[in-house]
Amino acid sequence: MRSFRLPHPVVVLATVLLVAMCVWLGYWQLDRAREKQALIDGFRLGDATSVDITSRSLDGLARYQAVNARGAYEPRRQILLDNMPAADGRPGYRVLTPFRRTTGGALVLVDRGWVSLGDSREHLPAVDVPDDTREITGRTDRPPEPGLRVRDAVAADPEVWPRVMNYPTTEQLAAALGEPIEPQIVLLHPQAPDGYERKWQPALRMNPSRHQAYAMQWFAFALVAVVALAIASMRRGSGKDGGTP
Repeated sequence: MRSFRLPHPVVVLATVLLVAMCVWLGYWQLDRAREKQALIDGFRLGDATSVDITSRSLDGLARYQAVNARGAYEPRRQILLDNMPAADGRPGYRVLTPFRRTTGGALVLVDRGWVSLGDSREHLPAVDVPDDTREITGRTDRPPEPGLRVRDAVAADPEVWPRVMNYPTTEQLAAALGEPIEPQIVLLHPQAPDGYERKWQPALRMNPSRHQAYAMQWFAFALVAVVALAIASMRRGSGKDGGTP
C-alpha cells in the first residue's frame, strides 16, 4: 500500500524554484519567437510604401521601412564595418557611406553592401563613389550589433579614411564623423547603383521555430520535475494501519 508524503521541505522548495525557472524560460523563448517573427513580417511589409526622408528624420520610422532620399554621397569619409562575413561566410567589410540630403539635417549613413577583405588587412578595398546629386532608395535598419561587445569599435589610426570600425554604436559613428547622424542607417536597395554585394535579410541569429523548440524543451523539463516530485512523494506503507487485523 502506498501513501502520499511530501519529501523534505528543502527538496520541495528546490523543485518549485526549478519548475518556476523552467516555465519562465519557456515563456521567454516564446516571446523571443514572437519578436523574431515580427522582424520577418516587418521585413516583408517594409517595401509596401516608400517614405521620402529627404526632409524628415529617420527617428520613429519602423525597422526595414522602405525609404528614398535626394542628396549626395560624401566619399572622403567612409567607414568599413569589420568582421562582416558575406552570406556564404567569406571575410570582408560592410561599406557605410555618409549621405548628405539636399535639405540638410543629420547625415544619413548608407550601407552600400559587402566587399571582400582582399589579400591583406594592410590594403583596404577601394570603395570610391561619385559625389554627384542623386536619389537613393533602400530600407531602414540599425547598425549591426555584436552578440557580445568585447572591445573598442574605433580603429587604431583615426586619421585614415576609409576608417575601419568594429561594431560601432551610433554615438561612436557620430564621433568618428564629427557631426550628428540619423539613428538608423539605410540599406541600399539591391538594384541601386554604386553598391556592392547586398543580400539583405532580417537580422536573426535564430529563427522563430528554434525559439519555439527551446520553449517546448523548458516546459518539458518543468513537467519532468513535477512528475519526479510526485513519484518521490509516494511511499510504500508498512502494512500496519492501526486497524483490526
